[in-house]
Amino acid sequence: MDKKSLDLVFAVEQMIQAKQRVETSNYEMQDRLNYANGQIDRLNKDLKNMNKVIEDREKSIRDLEQRLAEKNLRVDQMLDDYRELQSTLSYEIEELKSLNEVERQKYASLLQKNTDTLAEKNRKVNELEEKIGKLEIEHGHMKQKFETLRQEKTHLVNIVNDFAARMTSPFAAKSSENGEISSD
Repeated sequence: MDKKSLDLVFAVEQMIQAKQRVETSNYEMQDRLNYANGQIDRLNKDLKNMNKVIEDREKSIRDLEQRLAEKNLRVDQMLDDYRELQSTLSYEIEELKSLNEVERQKYASLLQKNTDTLAEKNRKVNELEEKIGKLEIEHGHMKQKFETLRQEKTHLVNIVNDFAARMTSPFAAKSSENGEISSD
């Protein structure tokens, strides 16, 4: 074998080795490509799932935003109602305060009248008690006078009866002696 043939064989062997390396590299690249395609398919599926999840979440967010808007509207309405109610209640409270003040003044007036009436009643009661006391004393005196007069009257009646009895007994004795009937 000459040098050219050897170089040729060597060059062919290197080409074969290079071809084998290229084929091996090609297989490796094909495997990597298949793996990358699998990854891409899986990532595409994940992307579709994520897009679906995002759409669902966006729909949920829109629903929540709508509910939040409705609740905010209700809160605003309730706040307006509260302000109106507070205004009405403030007016009613002021009215009740003024009525309470009027009633308190009436009560104070009635209490003063009651105090005055009680004082007048107590004064009259004291006057009447004094008068009753005087009348009781006077009644006691009158009772004593009456008792004294009754005793005097009884005594006088006894005297008159005794006198009458004495006076009639001598006449009775004389008339029976005379036989006359008395026409008394």
